[in-house]
Amino acid sequence: MLNPIAFSIGQLSVHWYGIIIGLGALLGLILISHEGKRFGIKSDFFMDLVLYGLPSALIGARIYYVAFKWENYKNNPLEMIKIWHGGIAIYGALIAAIAAAVIYTRKKGYNFWRIADICAPGLIVGQMIGRWGNFMNQEAHGGPVSESFLRNTLHLPNFIVNQMYINGQYYHPTFLYESVWSFAGLLFLLWLRRRPFLRAGELFMSYFIWYSLGRFYIEGVRTDSLVFAGPEWLASFLKTTWSPMSSFGWGMMEAGKNIRISQLIAVLIIIAAVVFIIIRRNWFKDKVRYSDPIVPQKSMKHAPLTIEGKPTPEG
Repeated sequence: MLNPIAFSIGQLSVHWYGIIIGLGALLGLILISHEGKRFGIKSDFFMDLVLYGLPSALIGARIYYVAFKWENYKNNPLEMIKIWHGGIAIYGALIAAIAAAVIYTRKKGYNFWRIADICAPGLIVGQMIGRWGNFMNQEAHGGPVSESFLRNTLHLPNFIVNQMYINGQYYHPTFLYESVWSFAGLLFLLWLRRRPFLRAGELFMSYFIWYSLGRFYIEGVRTDSLVFAGPEWLASFLKTTWSPMSSFGWGMMEAGKNIRISQLIAVLIIIAAVVFIIIRRNWFKDKVRYSDPIVPQKSMKHAPLTIEGKPTPEG
C-alpha cells in the first residue's frame, strides 16, 4: 500500500491527494494559456481565472459531497473541512467553478462561452490527473474483483494492483477507467477544436457530453456513489441504459436507495448540452465560430485581433 502522505513538516502533513490535484491544475493551466495566446489573451488572465476557479471548485466539490452525506458530518463539523481525507464531488466542483468563471469573464469583458471553449481541454486534463489522487487515497473504487482480473485481464502493473487491495479484497480501479476515458476525451477535444464547423460554446458542451457519458457508465461500477431513493421507473431506466457495462458488475448501493445522483446528473447534462447545440445552431443568429477572433467588450473601440493575436487591417 502506498502512503497517502507525501511528506511532513513538523505537525503539518502534505498529502499526495493535494499535490496531484495541484499538478492537474497546473498542467491544465499550461494547456489553456498556450491556446489563449493564439487569440491574443495573456497568460495572466488565465492564471487569475484559476485563482478564482480552483478554490471555488474545491469548496463547491466539498459542499456538494457533504450535503449528500450530511448524516456522516452533522455530529462532527470539523471533519467537513478535512478535504485531504477525500470526499469531493466533481459535479459540485464544476458548478462552483463555472459560477466563478462567469463572474470573472464578465468582469474582464469577455464572452463566457469563448473562454469556456479555450478552457475545456484544460478541465479534462485536470480531471484525468486528479483521479490519481483517489488512487493514493484508495477511494472512489468499484466493486470487488479477482487479482487475476487486474493482472491478467487488465494487465495492470504491480503498484496499481497492490493499491487496489483494500481490507483483504481487490477492487475495480474505477479511478483508472475515468482517467483513461478523460485522456481519450482530451485527444478528441484537441482534434475537435481545429474543425472549421465548430461554433462558440460547442467545445465546452462537447467536453460535458464526453465526460458525462464516461461518468455515467463508470459510476455504475462504483461502491461509494451518492444515492437517493427515487421512482422505480427512473432507477430501471438508468440501470437498463447502463447494462452494456453489466459484465463489470453493478456497484453496491446503500440499502433502500436506488438512484445514483451522478448517473442522473450525467444524463441530464448530456440532454441539456445536445439541446444547447441544436438550439444555438438553428434559432440563434450568433454564428461565431471557435476560430474567430476574441475581442473583450471593453476593447471594442480597438481593432479586433486575428487568430495570431495581431490587429486586423482597417478598411
